[in-house]
Amino acid sequence: MRTPRVFLVARCVRGLESALGTEILRTHSAAIDRIGHREVGFRVTDDIAPALRTADDVFLPAHRRPDIGPHKSDLPELAALAREFDLADLARDRRALGGPSGFGDGIEISASFLGRRTYNRYDIEDTVGRVLAERAGLPYHSRRHGAAPPPGHSGWRLTLDGTDATLLLRLGRRPTHRRAYKNATIAGTLHPPVAAAMAQAAGLRPGQRVLDPCCGAGTLLIEAHHTAPGATLLGFDLDPAARRAARENAGPLPVTVRRGDAGALPLADRSVDRVLCNPPWGTQVDATGRLAGHPERWWHELARVLTDEGRAVVLLPDASSLGDALTVGLSPVHVQRLSLFGSRPLLIHLERRVLAAPKGRGELRDQPRRRRSRTTAQPRSA
Repeated sequence: MRTPRVFLVARCVRGLESALGTEILRTHSAAIDRIGHREVGFRVTDDIAPALRTADDVFLPAHRRPDIGPHKSDLPELAALAREFDLADLARDRRALGGPSGFGDGIEISASFLGRRTYNRYDIEDTVGRVLAERAGLPYHSRRHGAAPPPGHSGWRLTLDGTDATLLLRLGRRPTHRRAYKNATIAGTLHPPVAAAMAQAAGLRPGQRVLDPCCGAGTLLIEAHHTAPGATLLGFDLDPAARRAARENAGPLPVTVRRGDAGALPLADRSVDRVLCNPPWGTQVDATGRLAGHPERWWHELARVLTDEGRAVVLLPDASSLGDALTVGLSPVHVQRLSLFGSRPLLIHLERRVLAAPKGRGELRDQPRRRRSRTTAQPRSA
């Protein structure tokens, strides 16, 4: 492996840091420097940065200096952060890694910070963004009033973590999480990097049959295709708008979308290798069909269609329904908490708990064996 040359920072959903780190290592073209809060720092060896589907965005560091104080009077120190690096060198590195040339039609910046401060994110953004725009000779777009930045503007990011103030430039033209296929959307559609992390966690392989029983706009199945081309991908949904969105997003990809009730799937027993699903548990989308009022049917159907070596990776709002999963023989083998758009869902891996019989006996392994009586049998009375 060649010596890593250029340092990059990939940002992600909180809780996916380890999944992102694993994906980076699997590219065999990068080495990880550090894993922190919602980000992974890594160095690349190839001339083109790897495509990371579990990342929200990938940035090229511009400059770093000690974090400033918590008062508004400390903000001018951030202006120095925007002046103390070479713009031309940064633009050259970005282009060398496959990014666009220059800084587009303008400058926009997004900031975040940890700890109590007497200024807000917009104060930070405006302080640094105006200096960057002046240096680049480009207009600055402020996020203060909620308007989206023009599409041709270069995206910058500033993080204040209590120790460092770090200024980053987006490597690509747009955030990594914005997928080109995502043309149609519906309520409750899944964030693509989370879907990618679920697909990668499922251990998908070509030839496997992969099911999403509540497929929505098809995000999980499309990410499954990019994870393991050659898998058979099948989605069901009762909502015709969801099925239309899934078919539009999938386009020419080998994804089959059909009308079906997740509480009574039109599939044979033990016919599915992997299940990927973000079920409608009433947070953004209400359950319909046979699941309405009886969500436990969902677990029964999963247990019925999964093969003995099957695995399910699901996103749940909480752990309250896992008792139903255990009842039907599905055991959680890994649980992690995410932070996603103000909610704290659980990403859960489940496997079938197989109750196999010992050789030569009809008893189940986890049942206690009956002990033979040591007493002498009494003769039957006449």
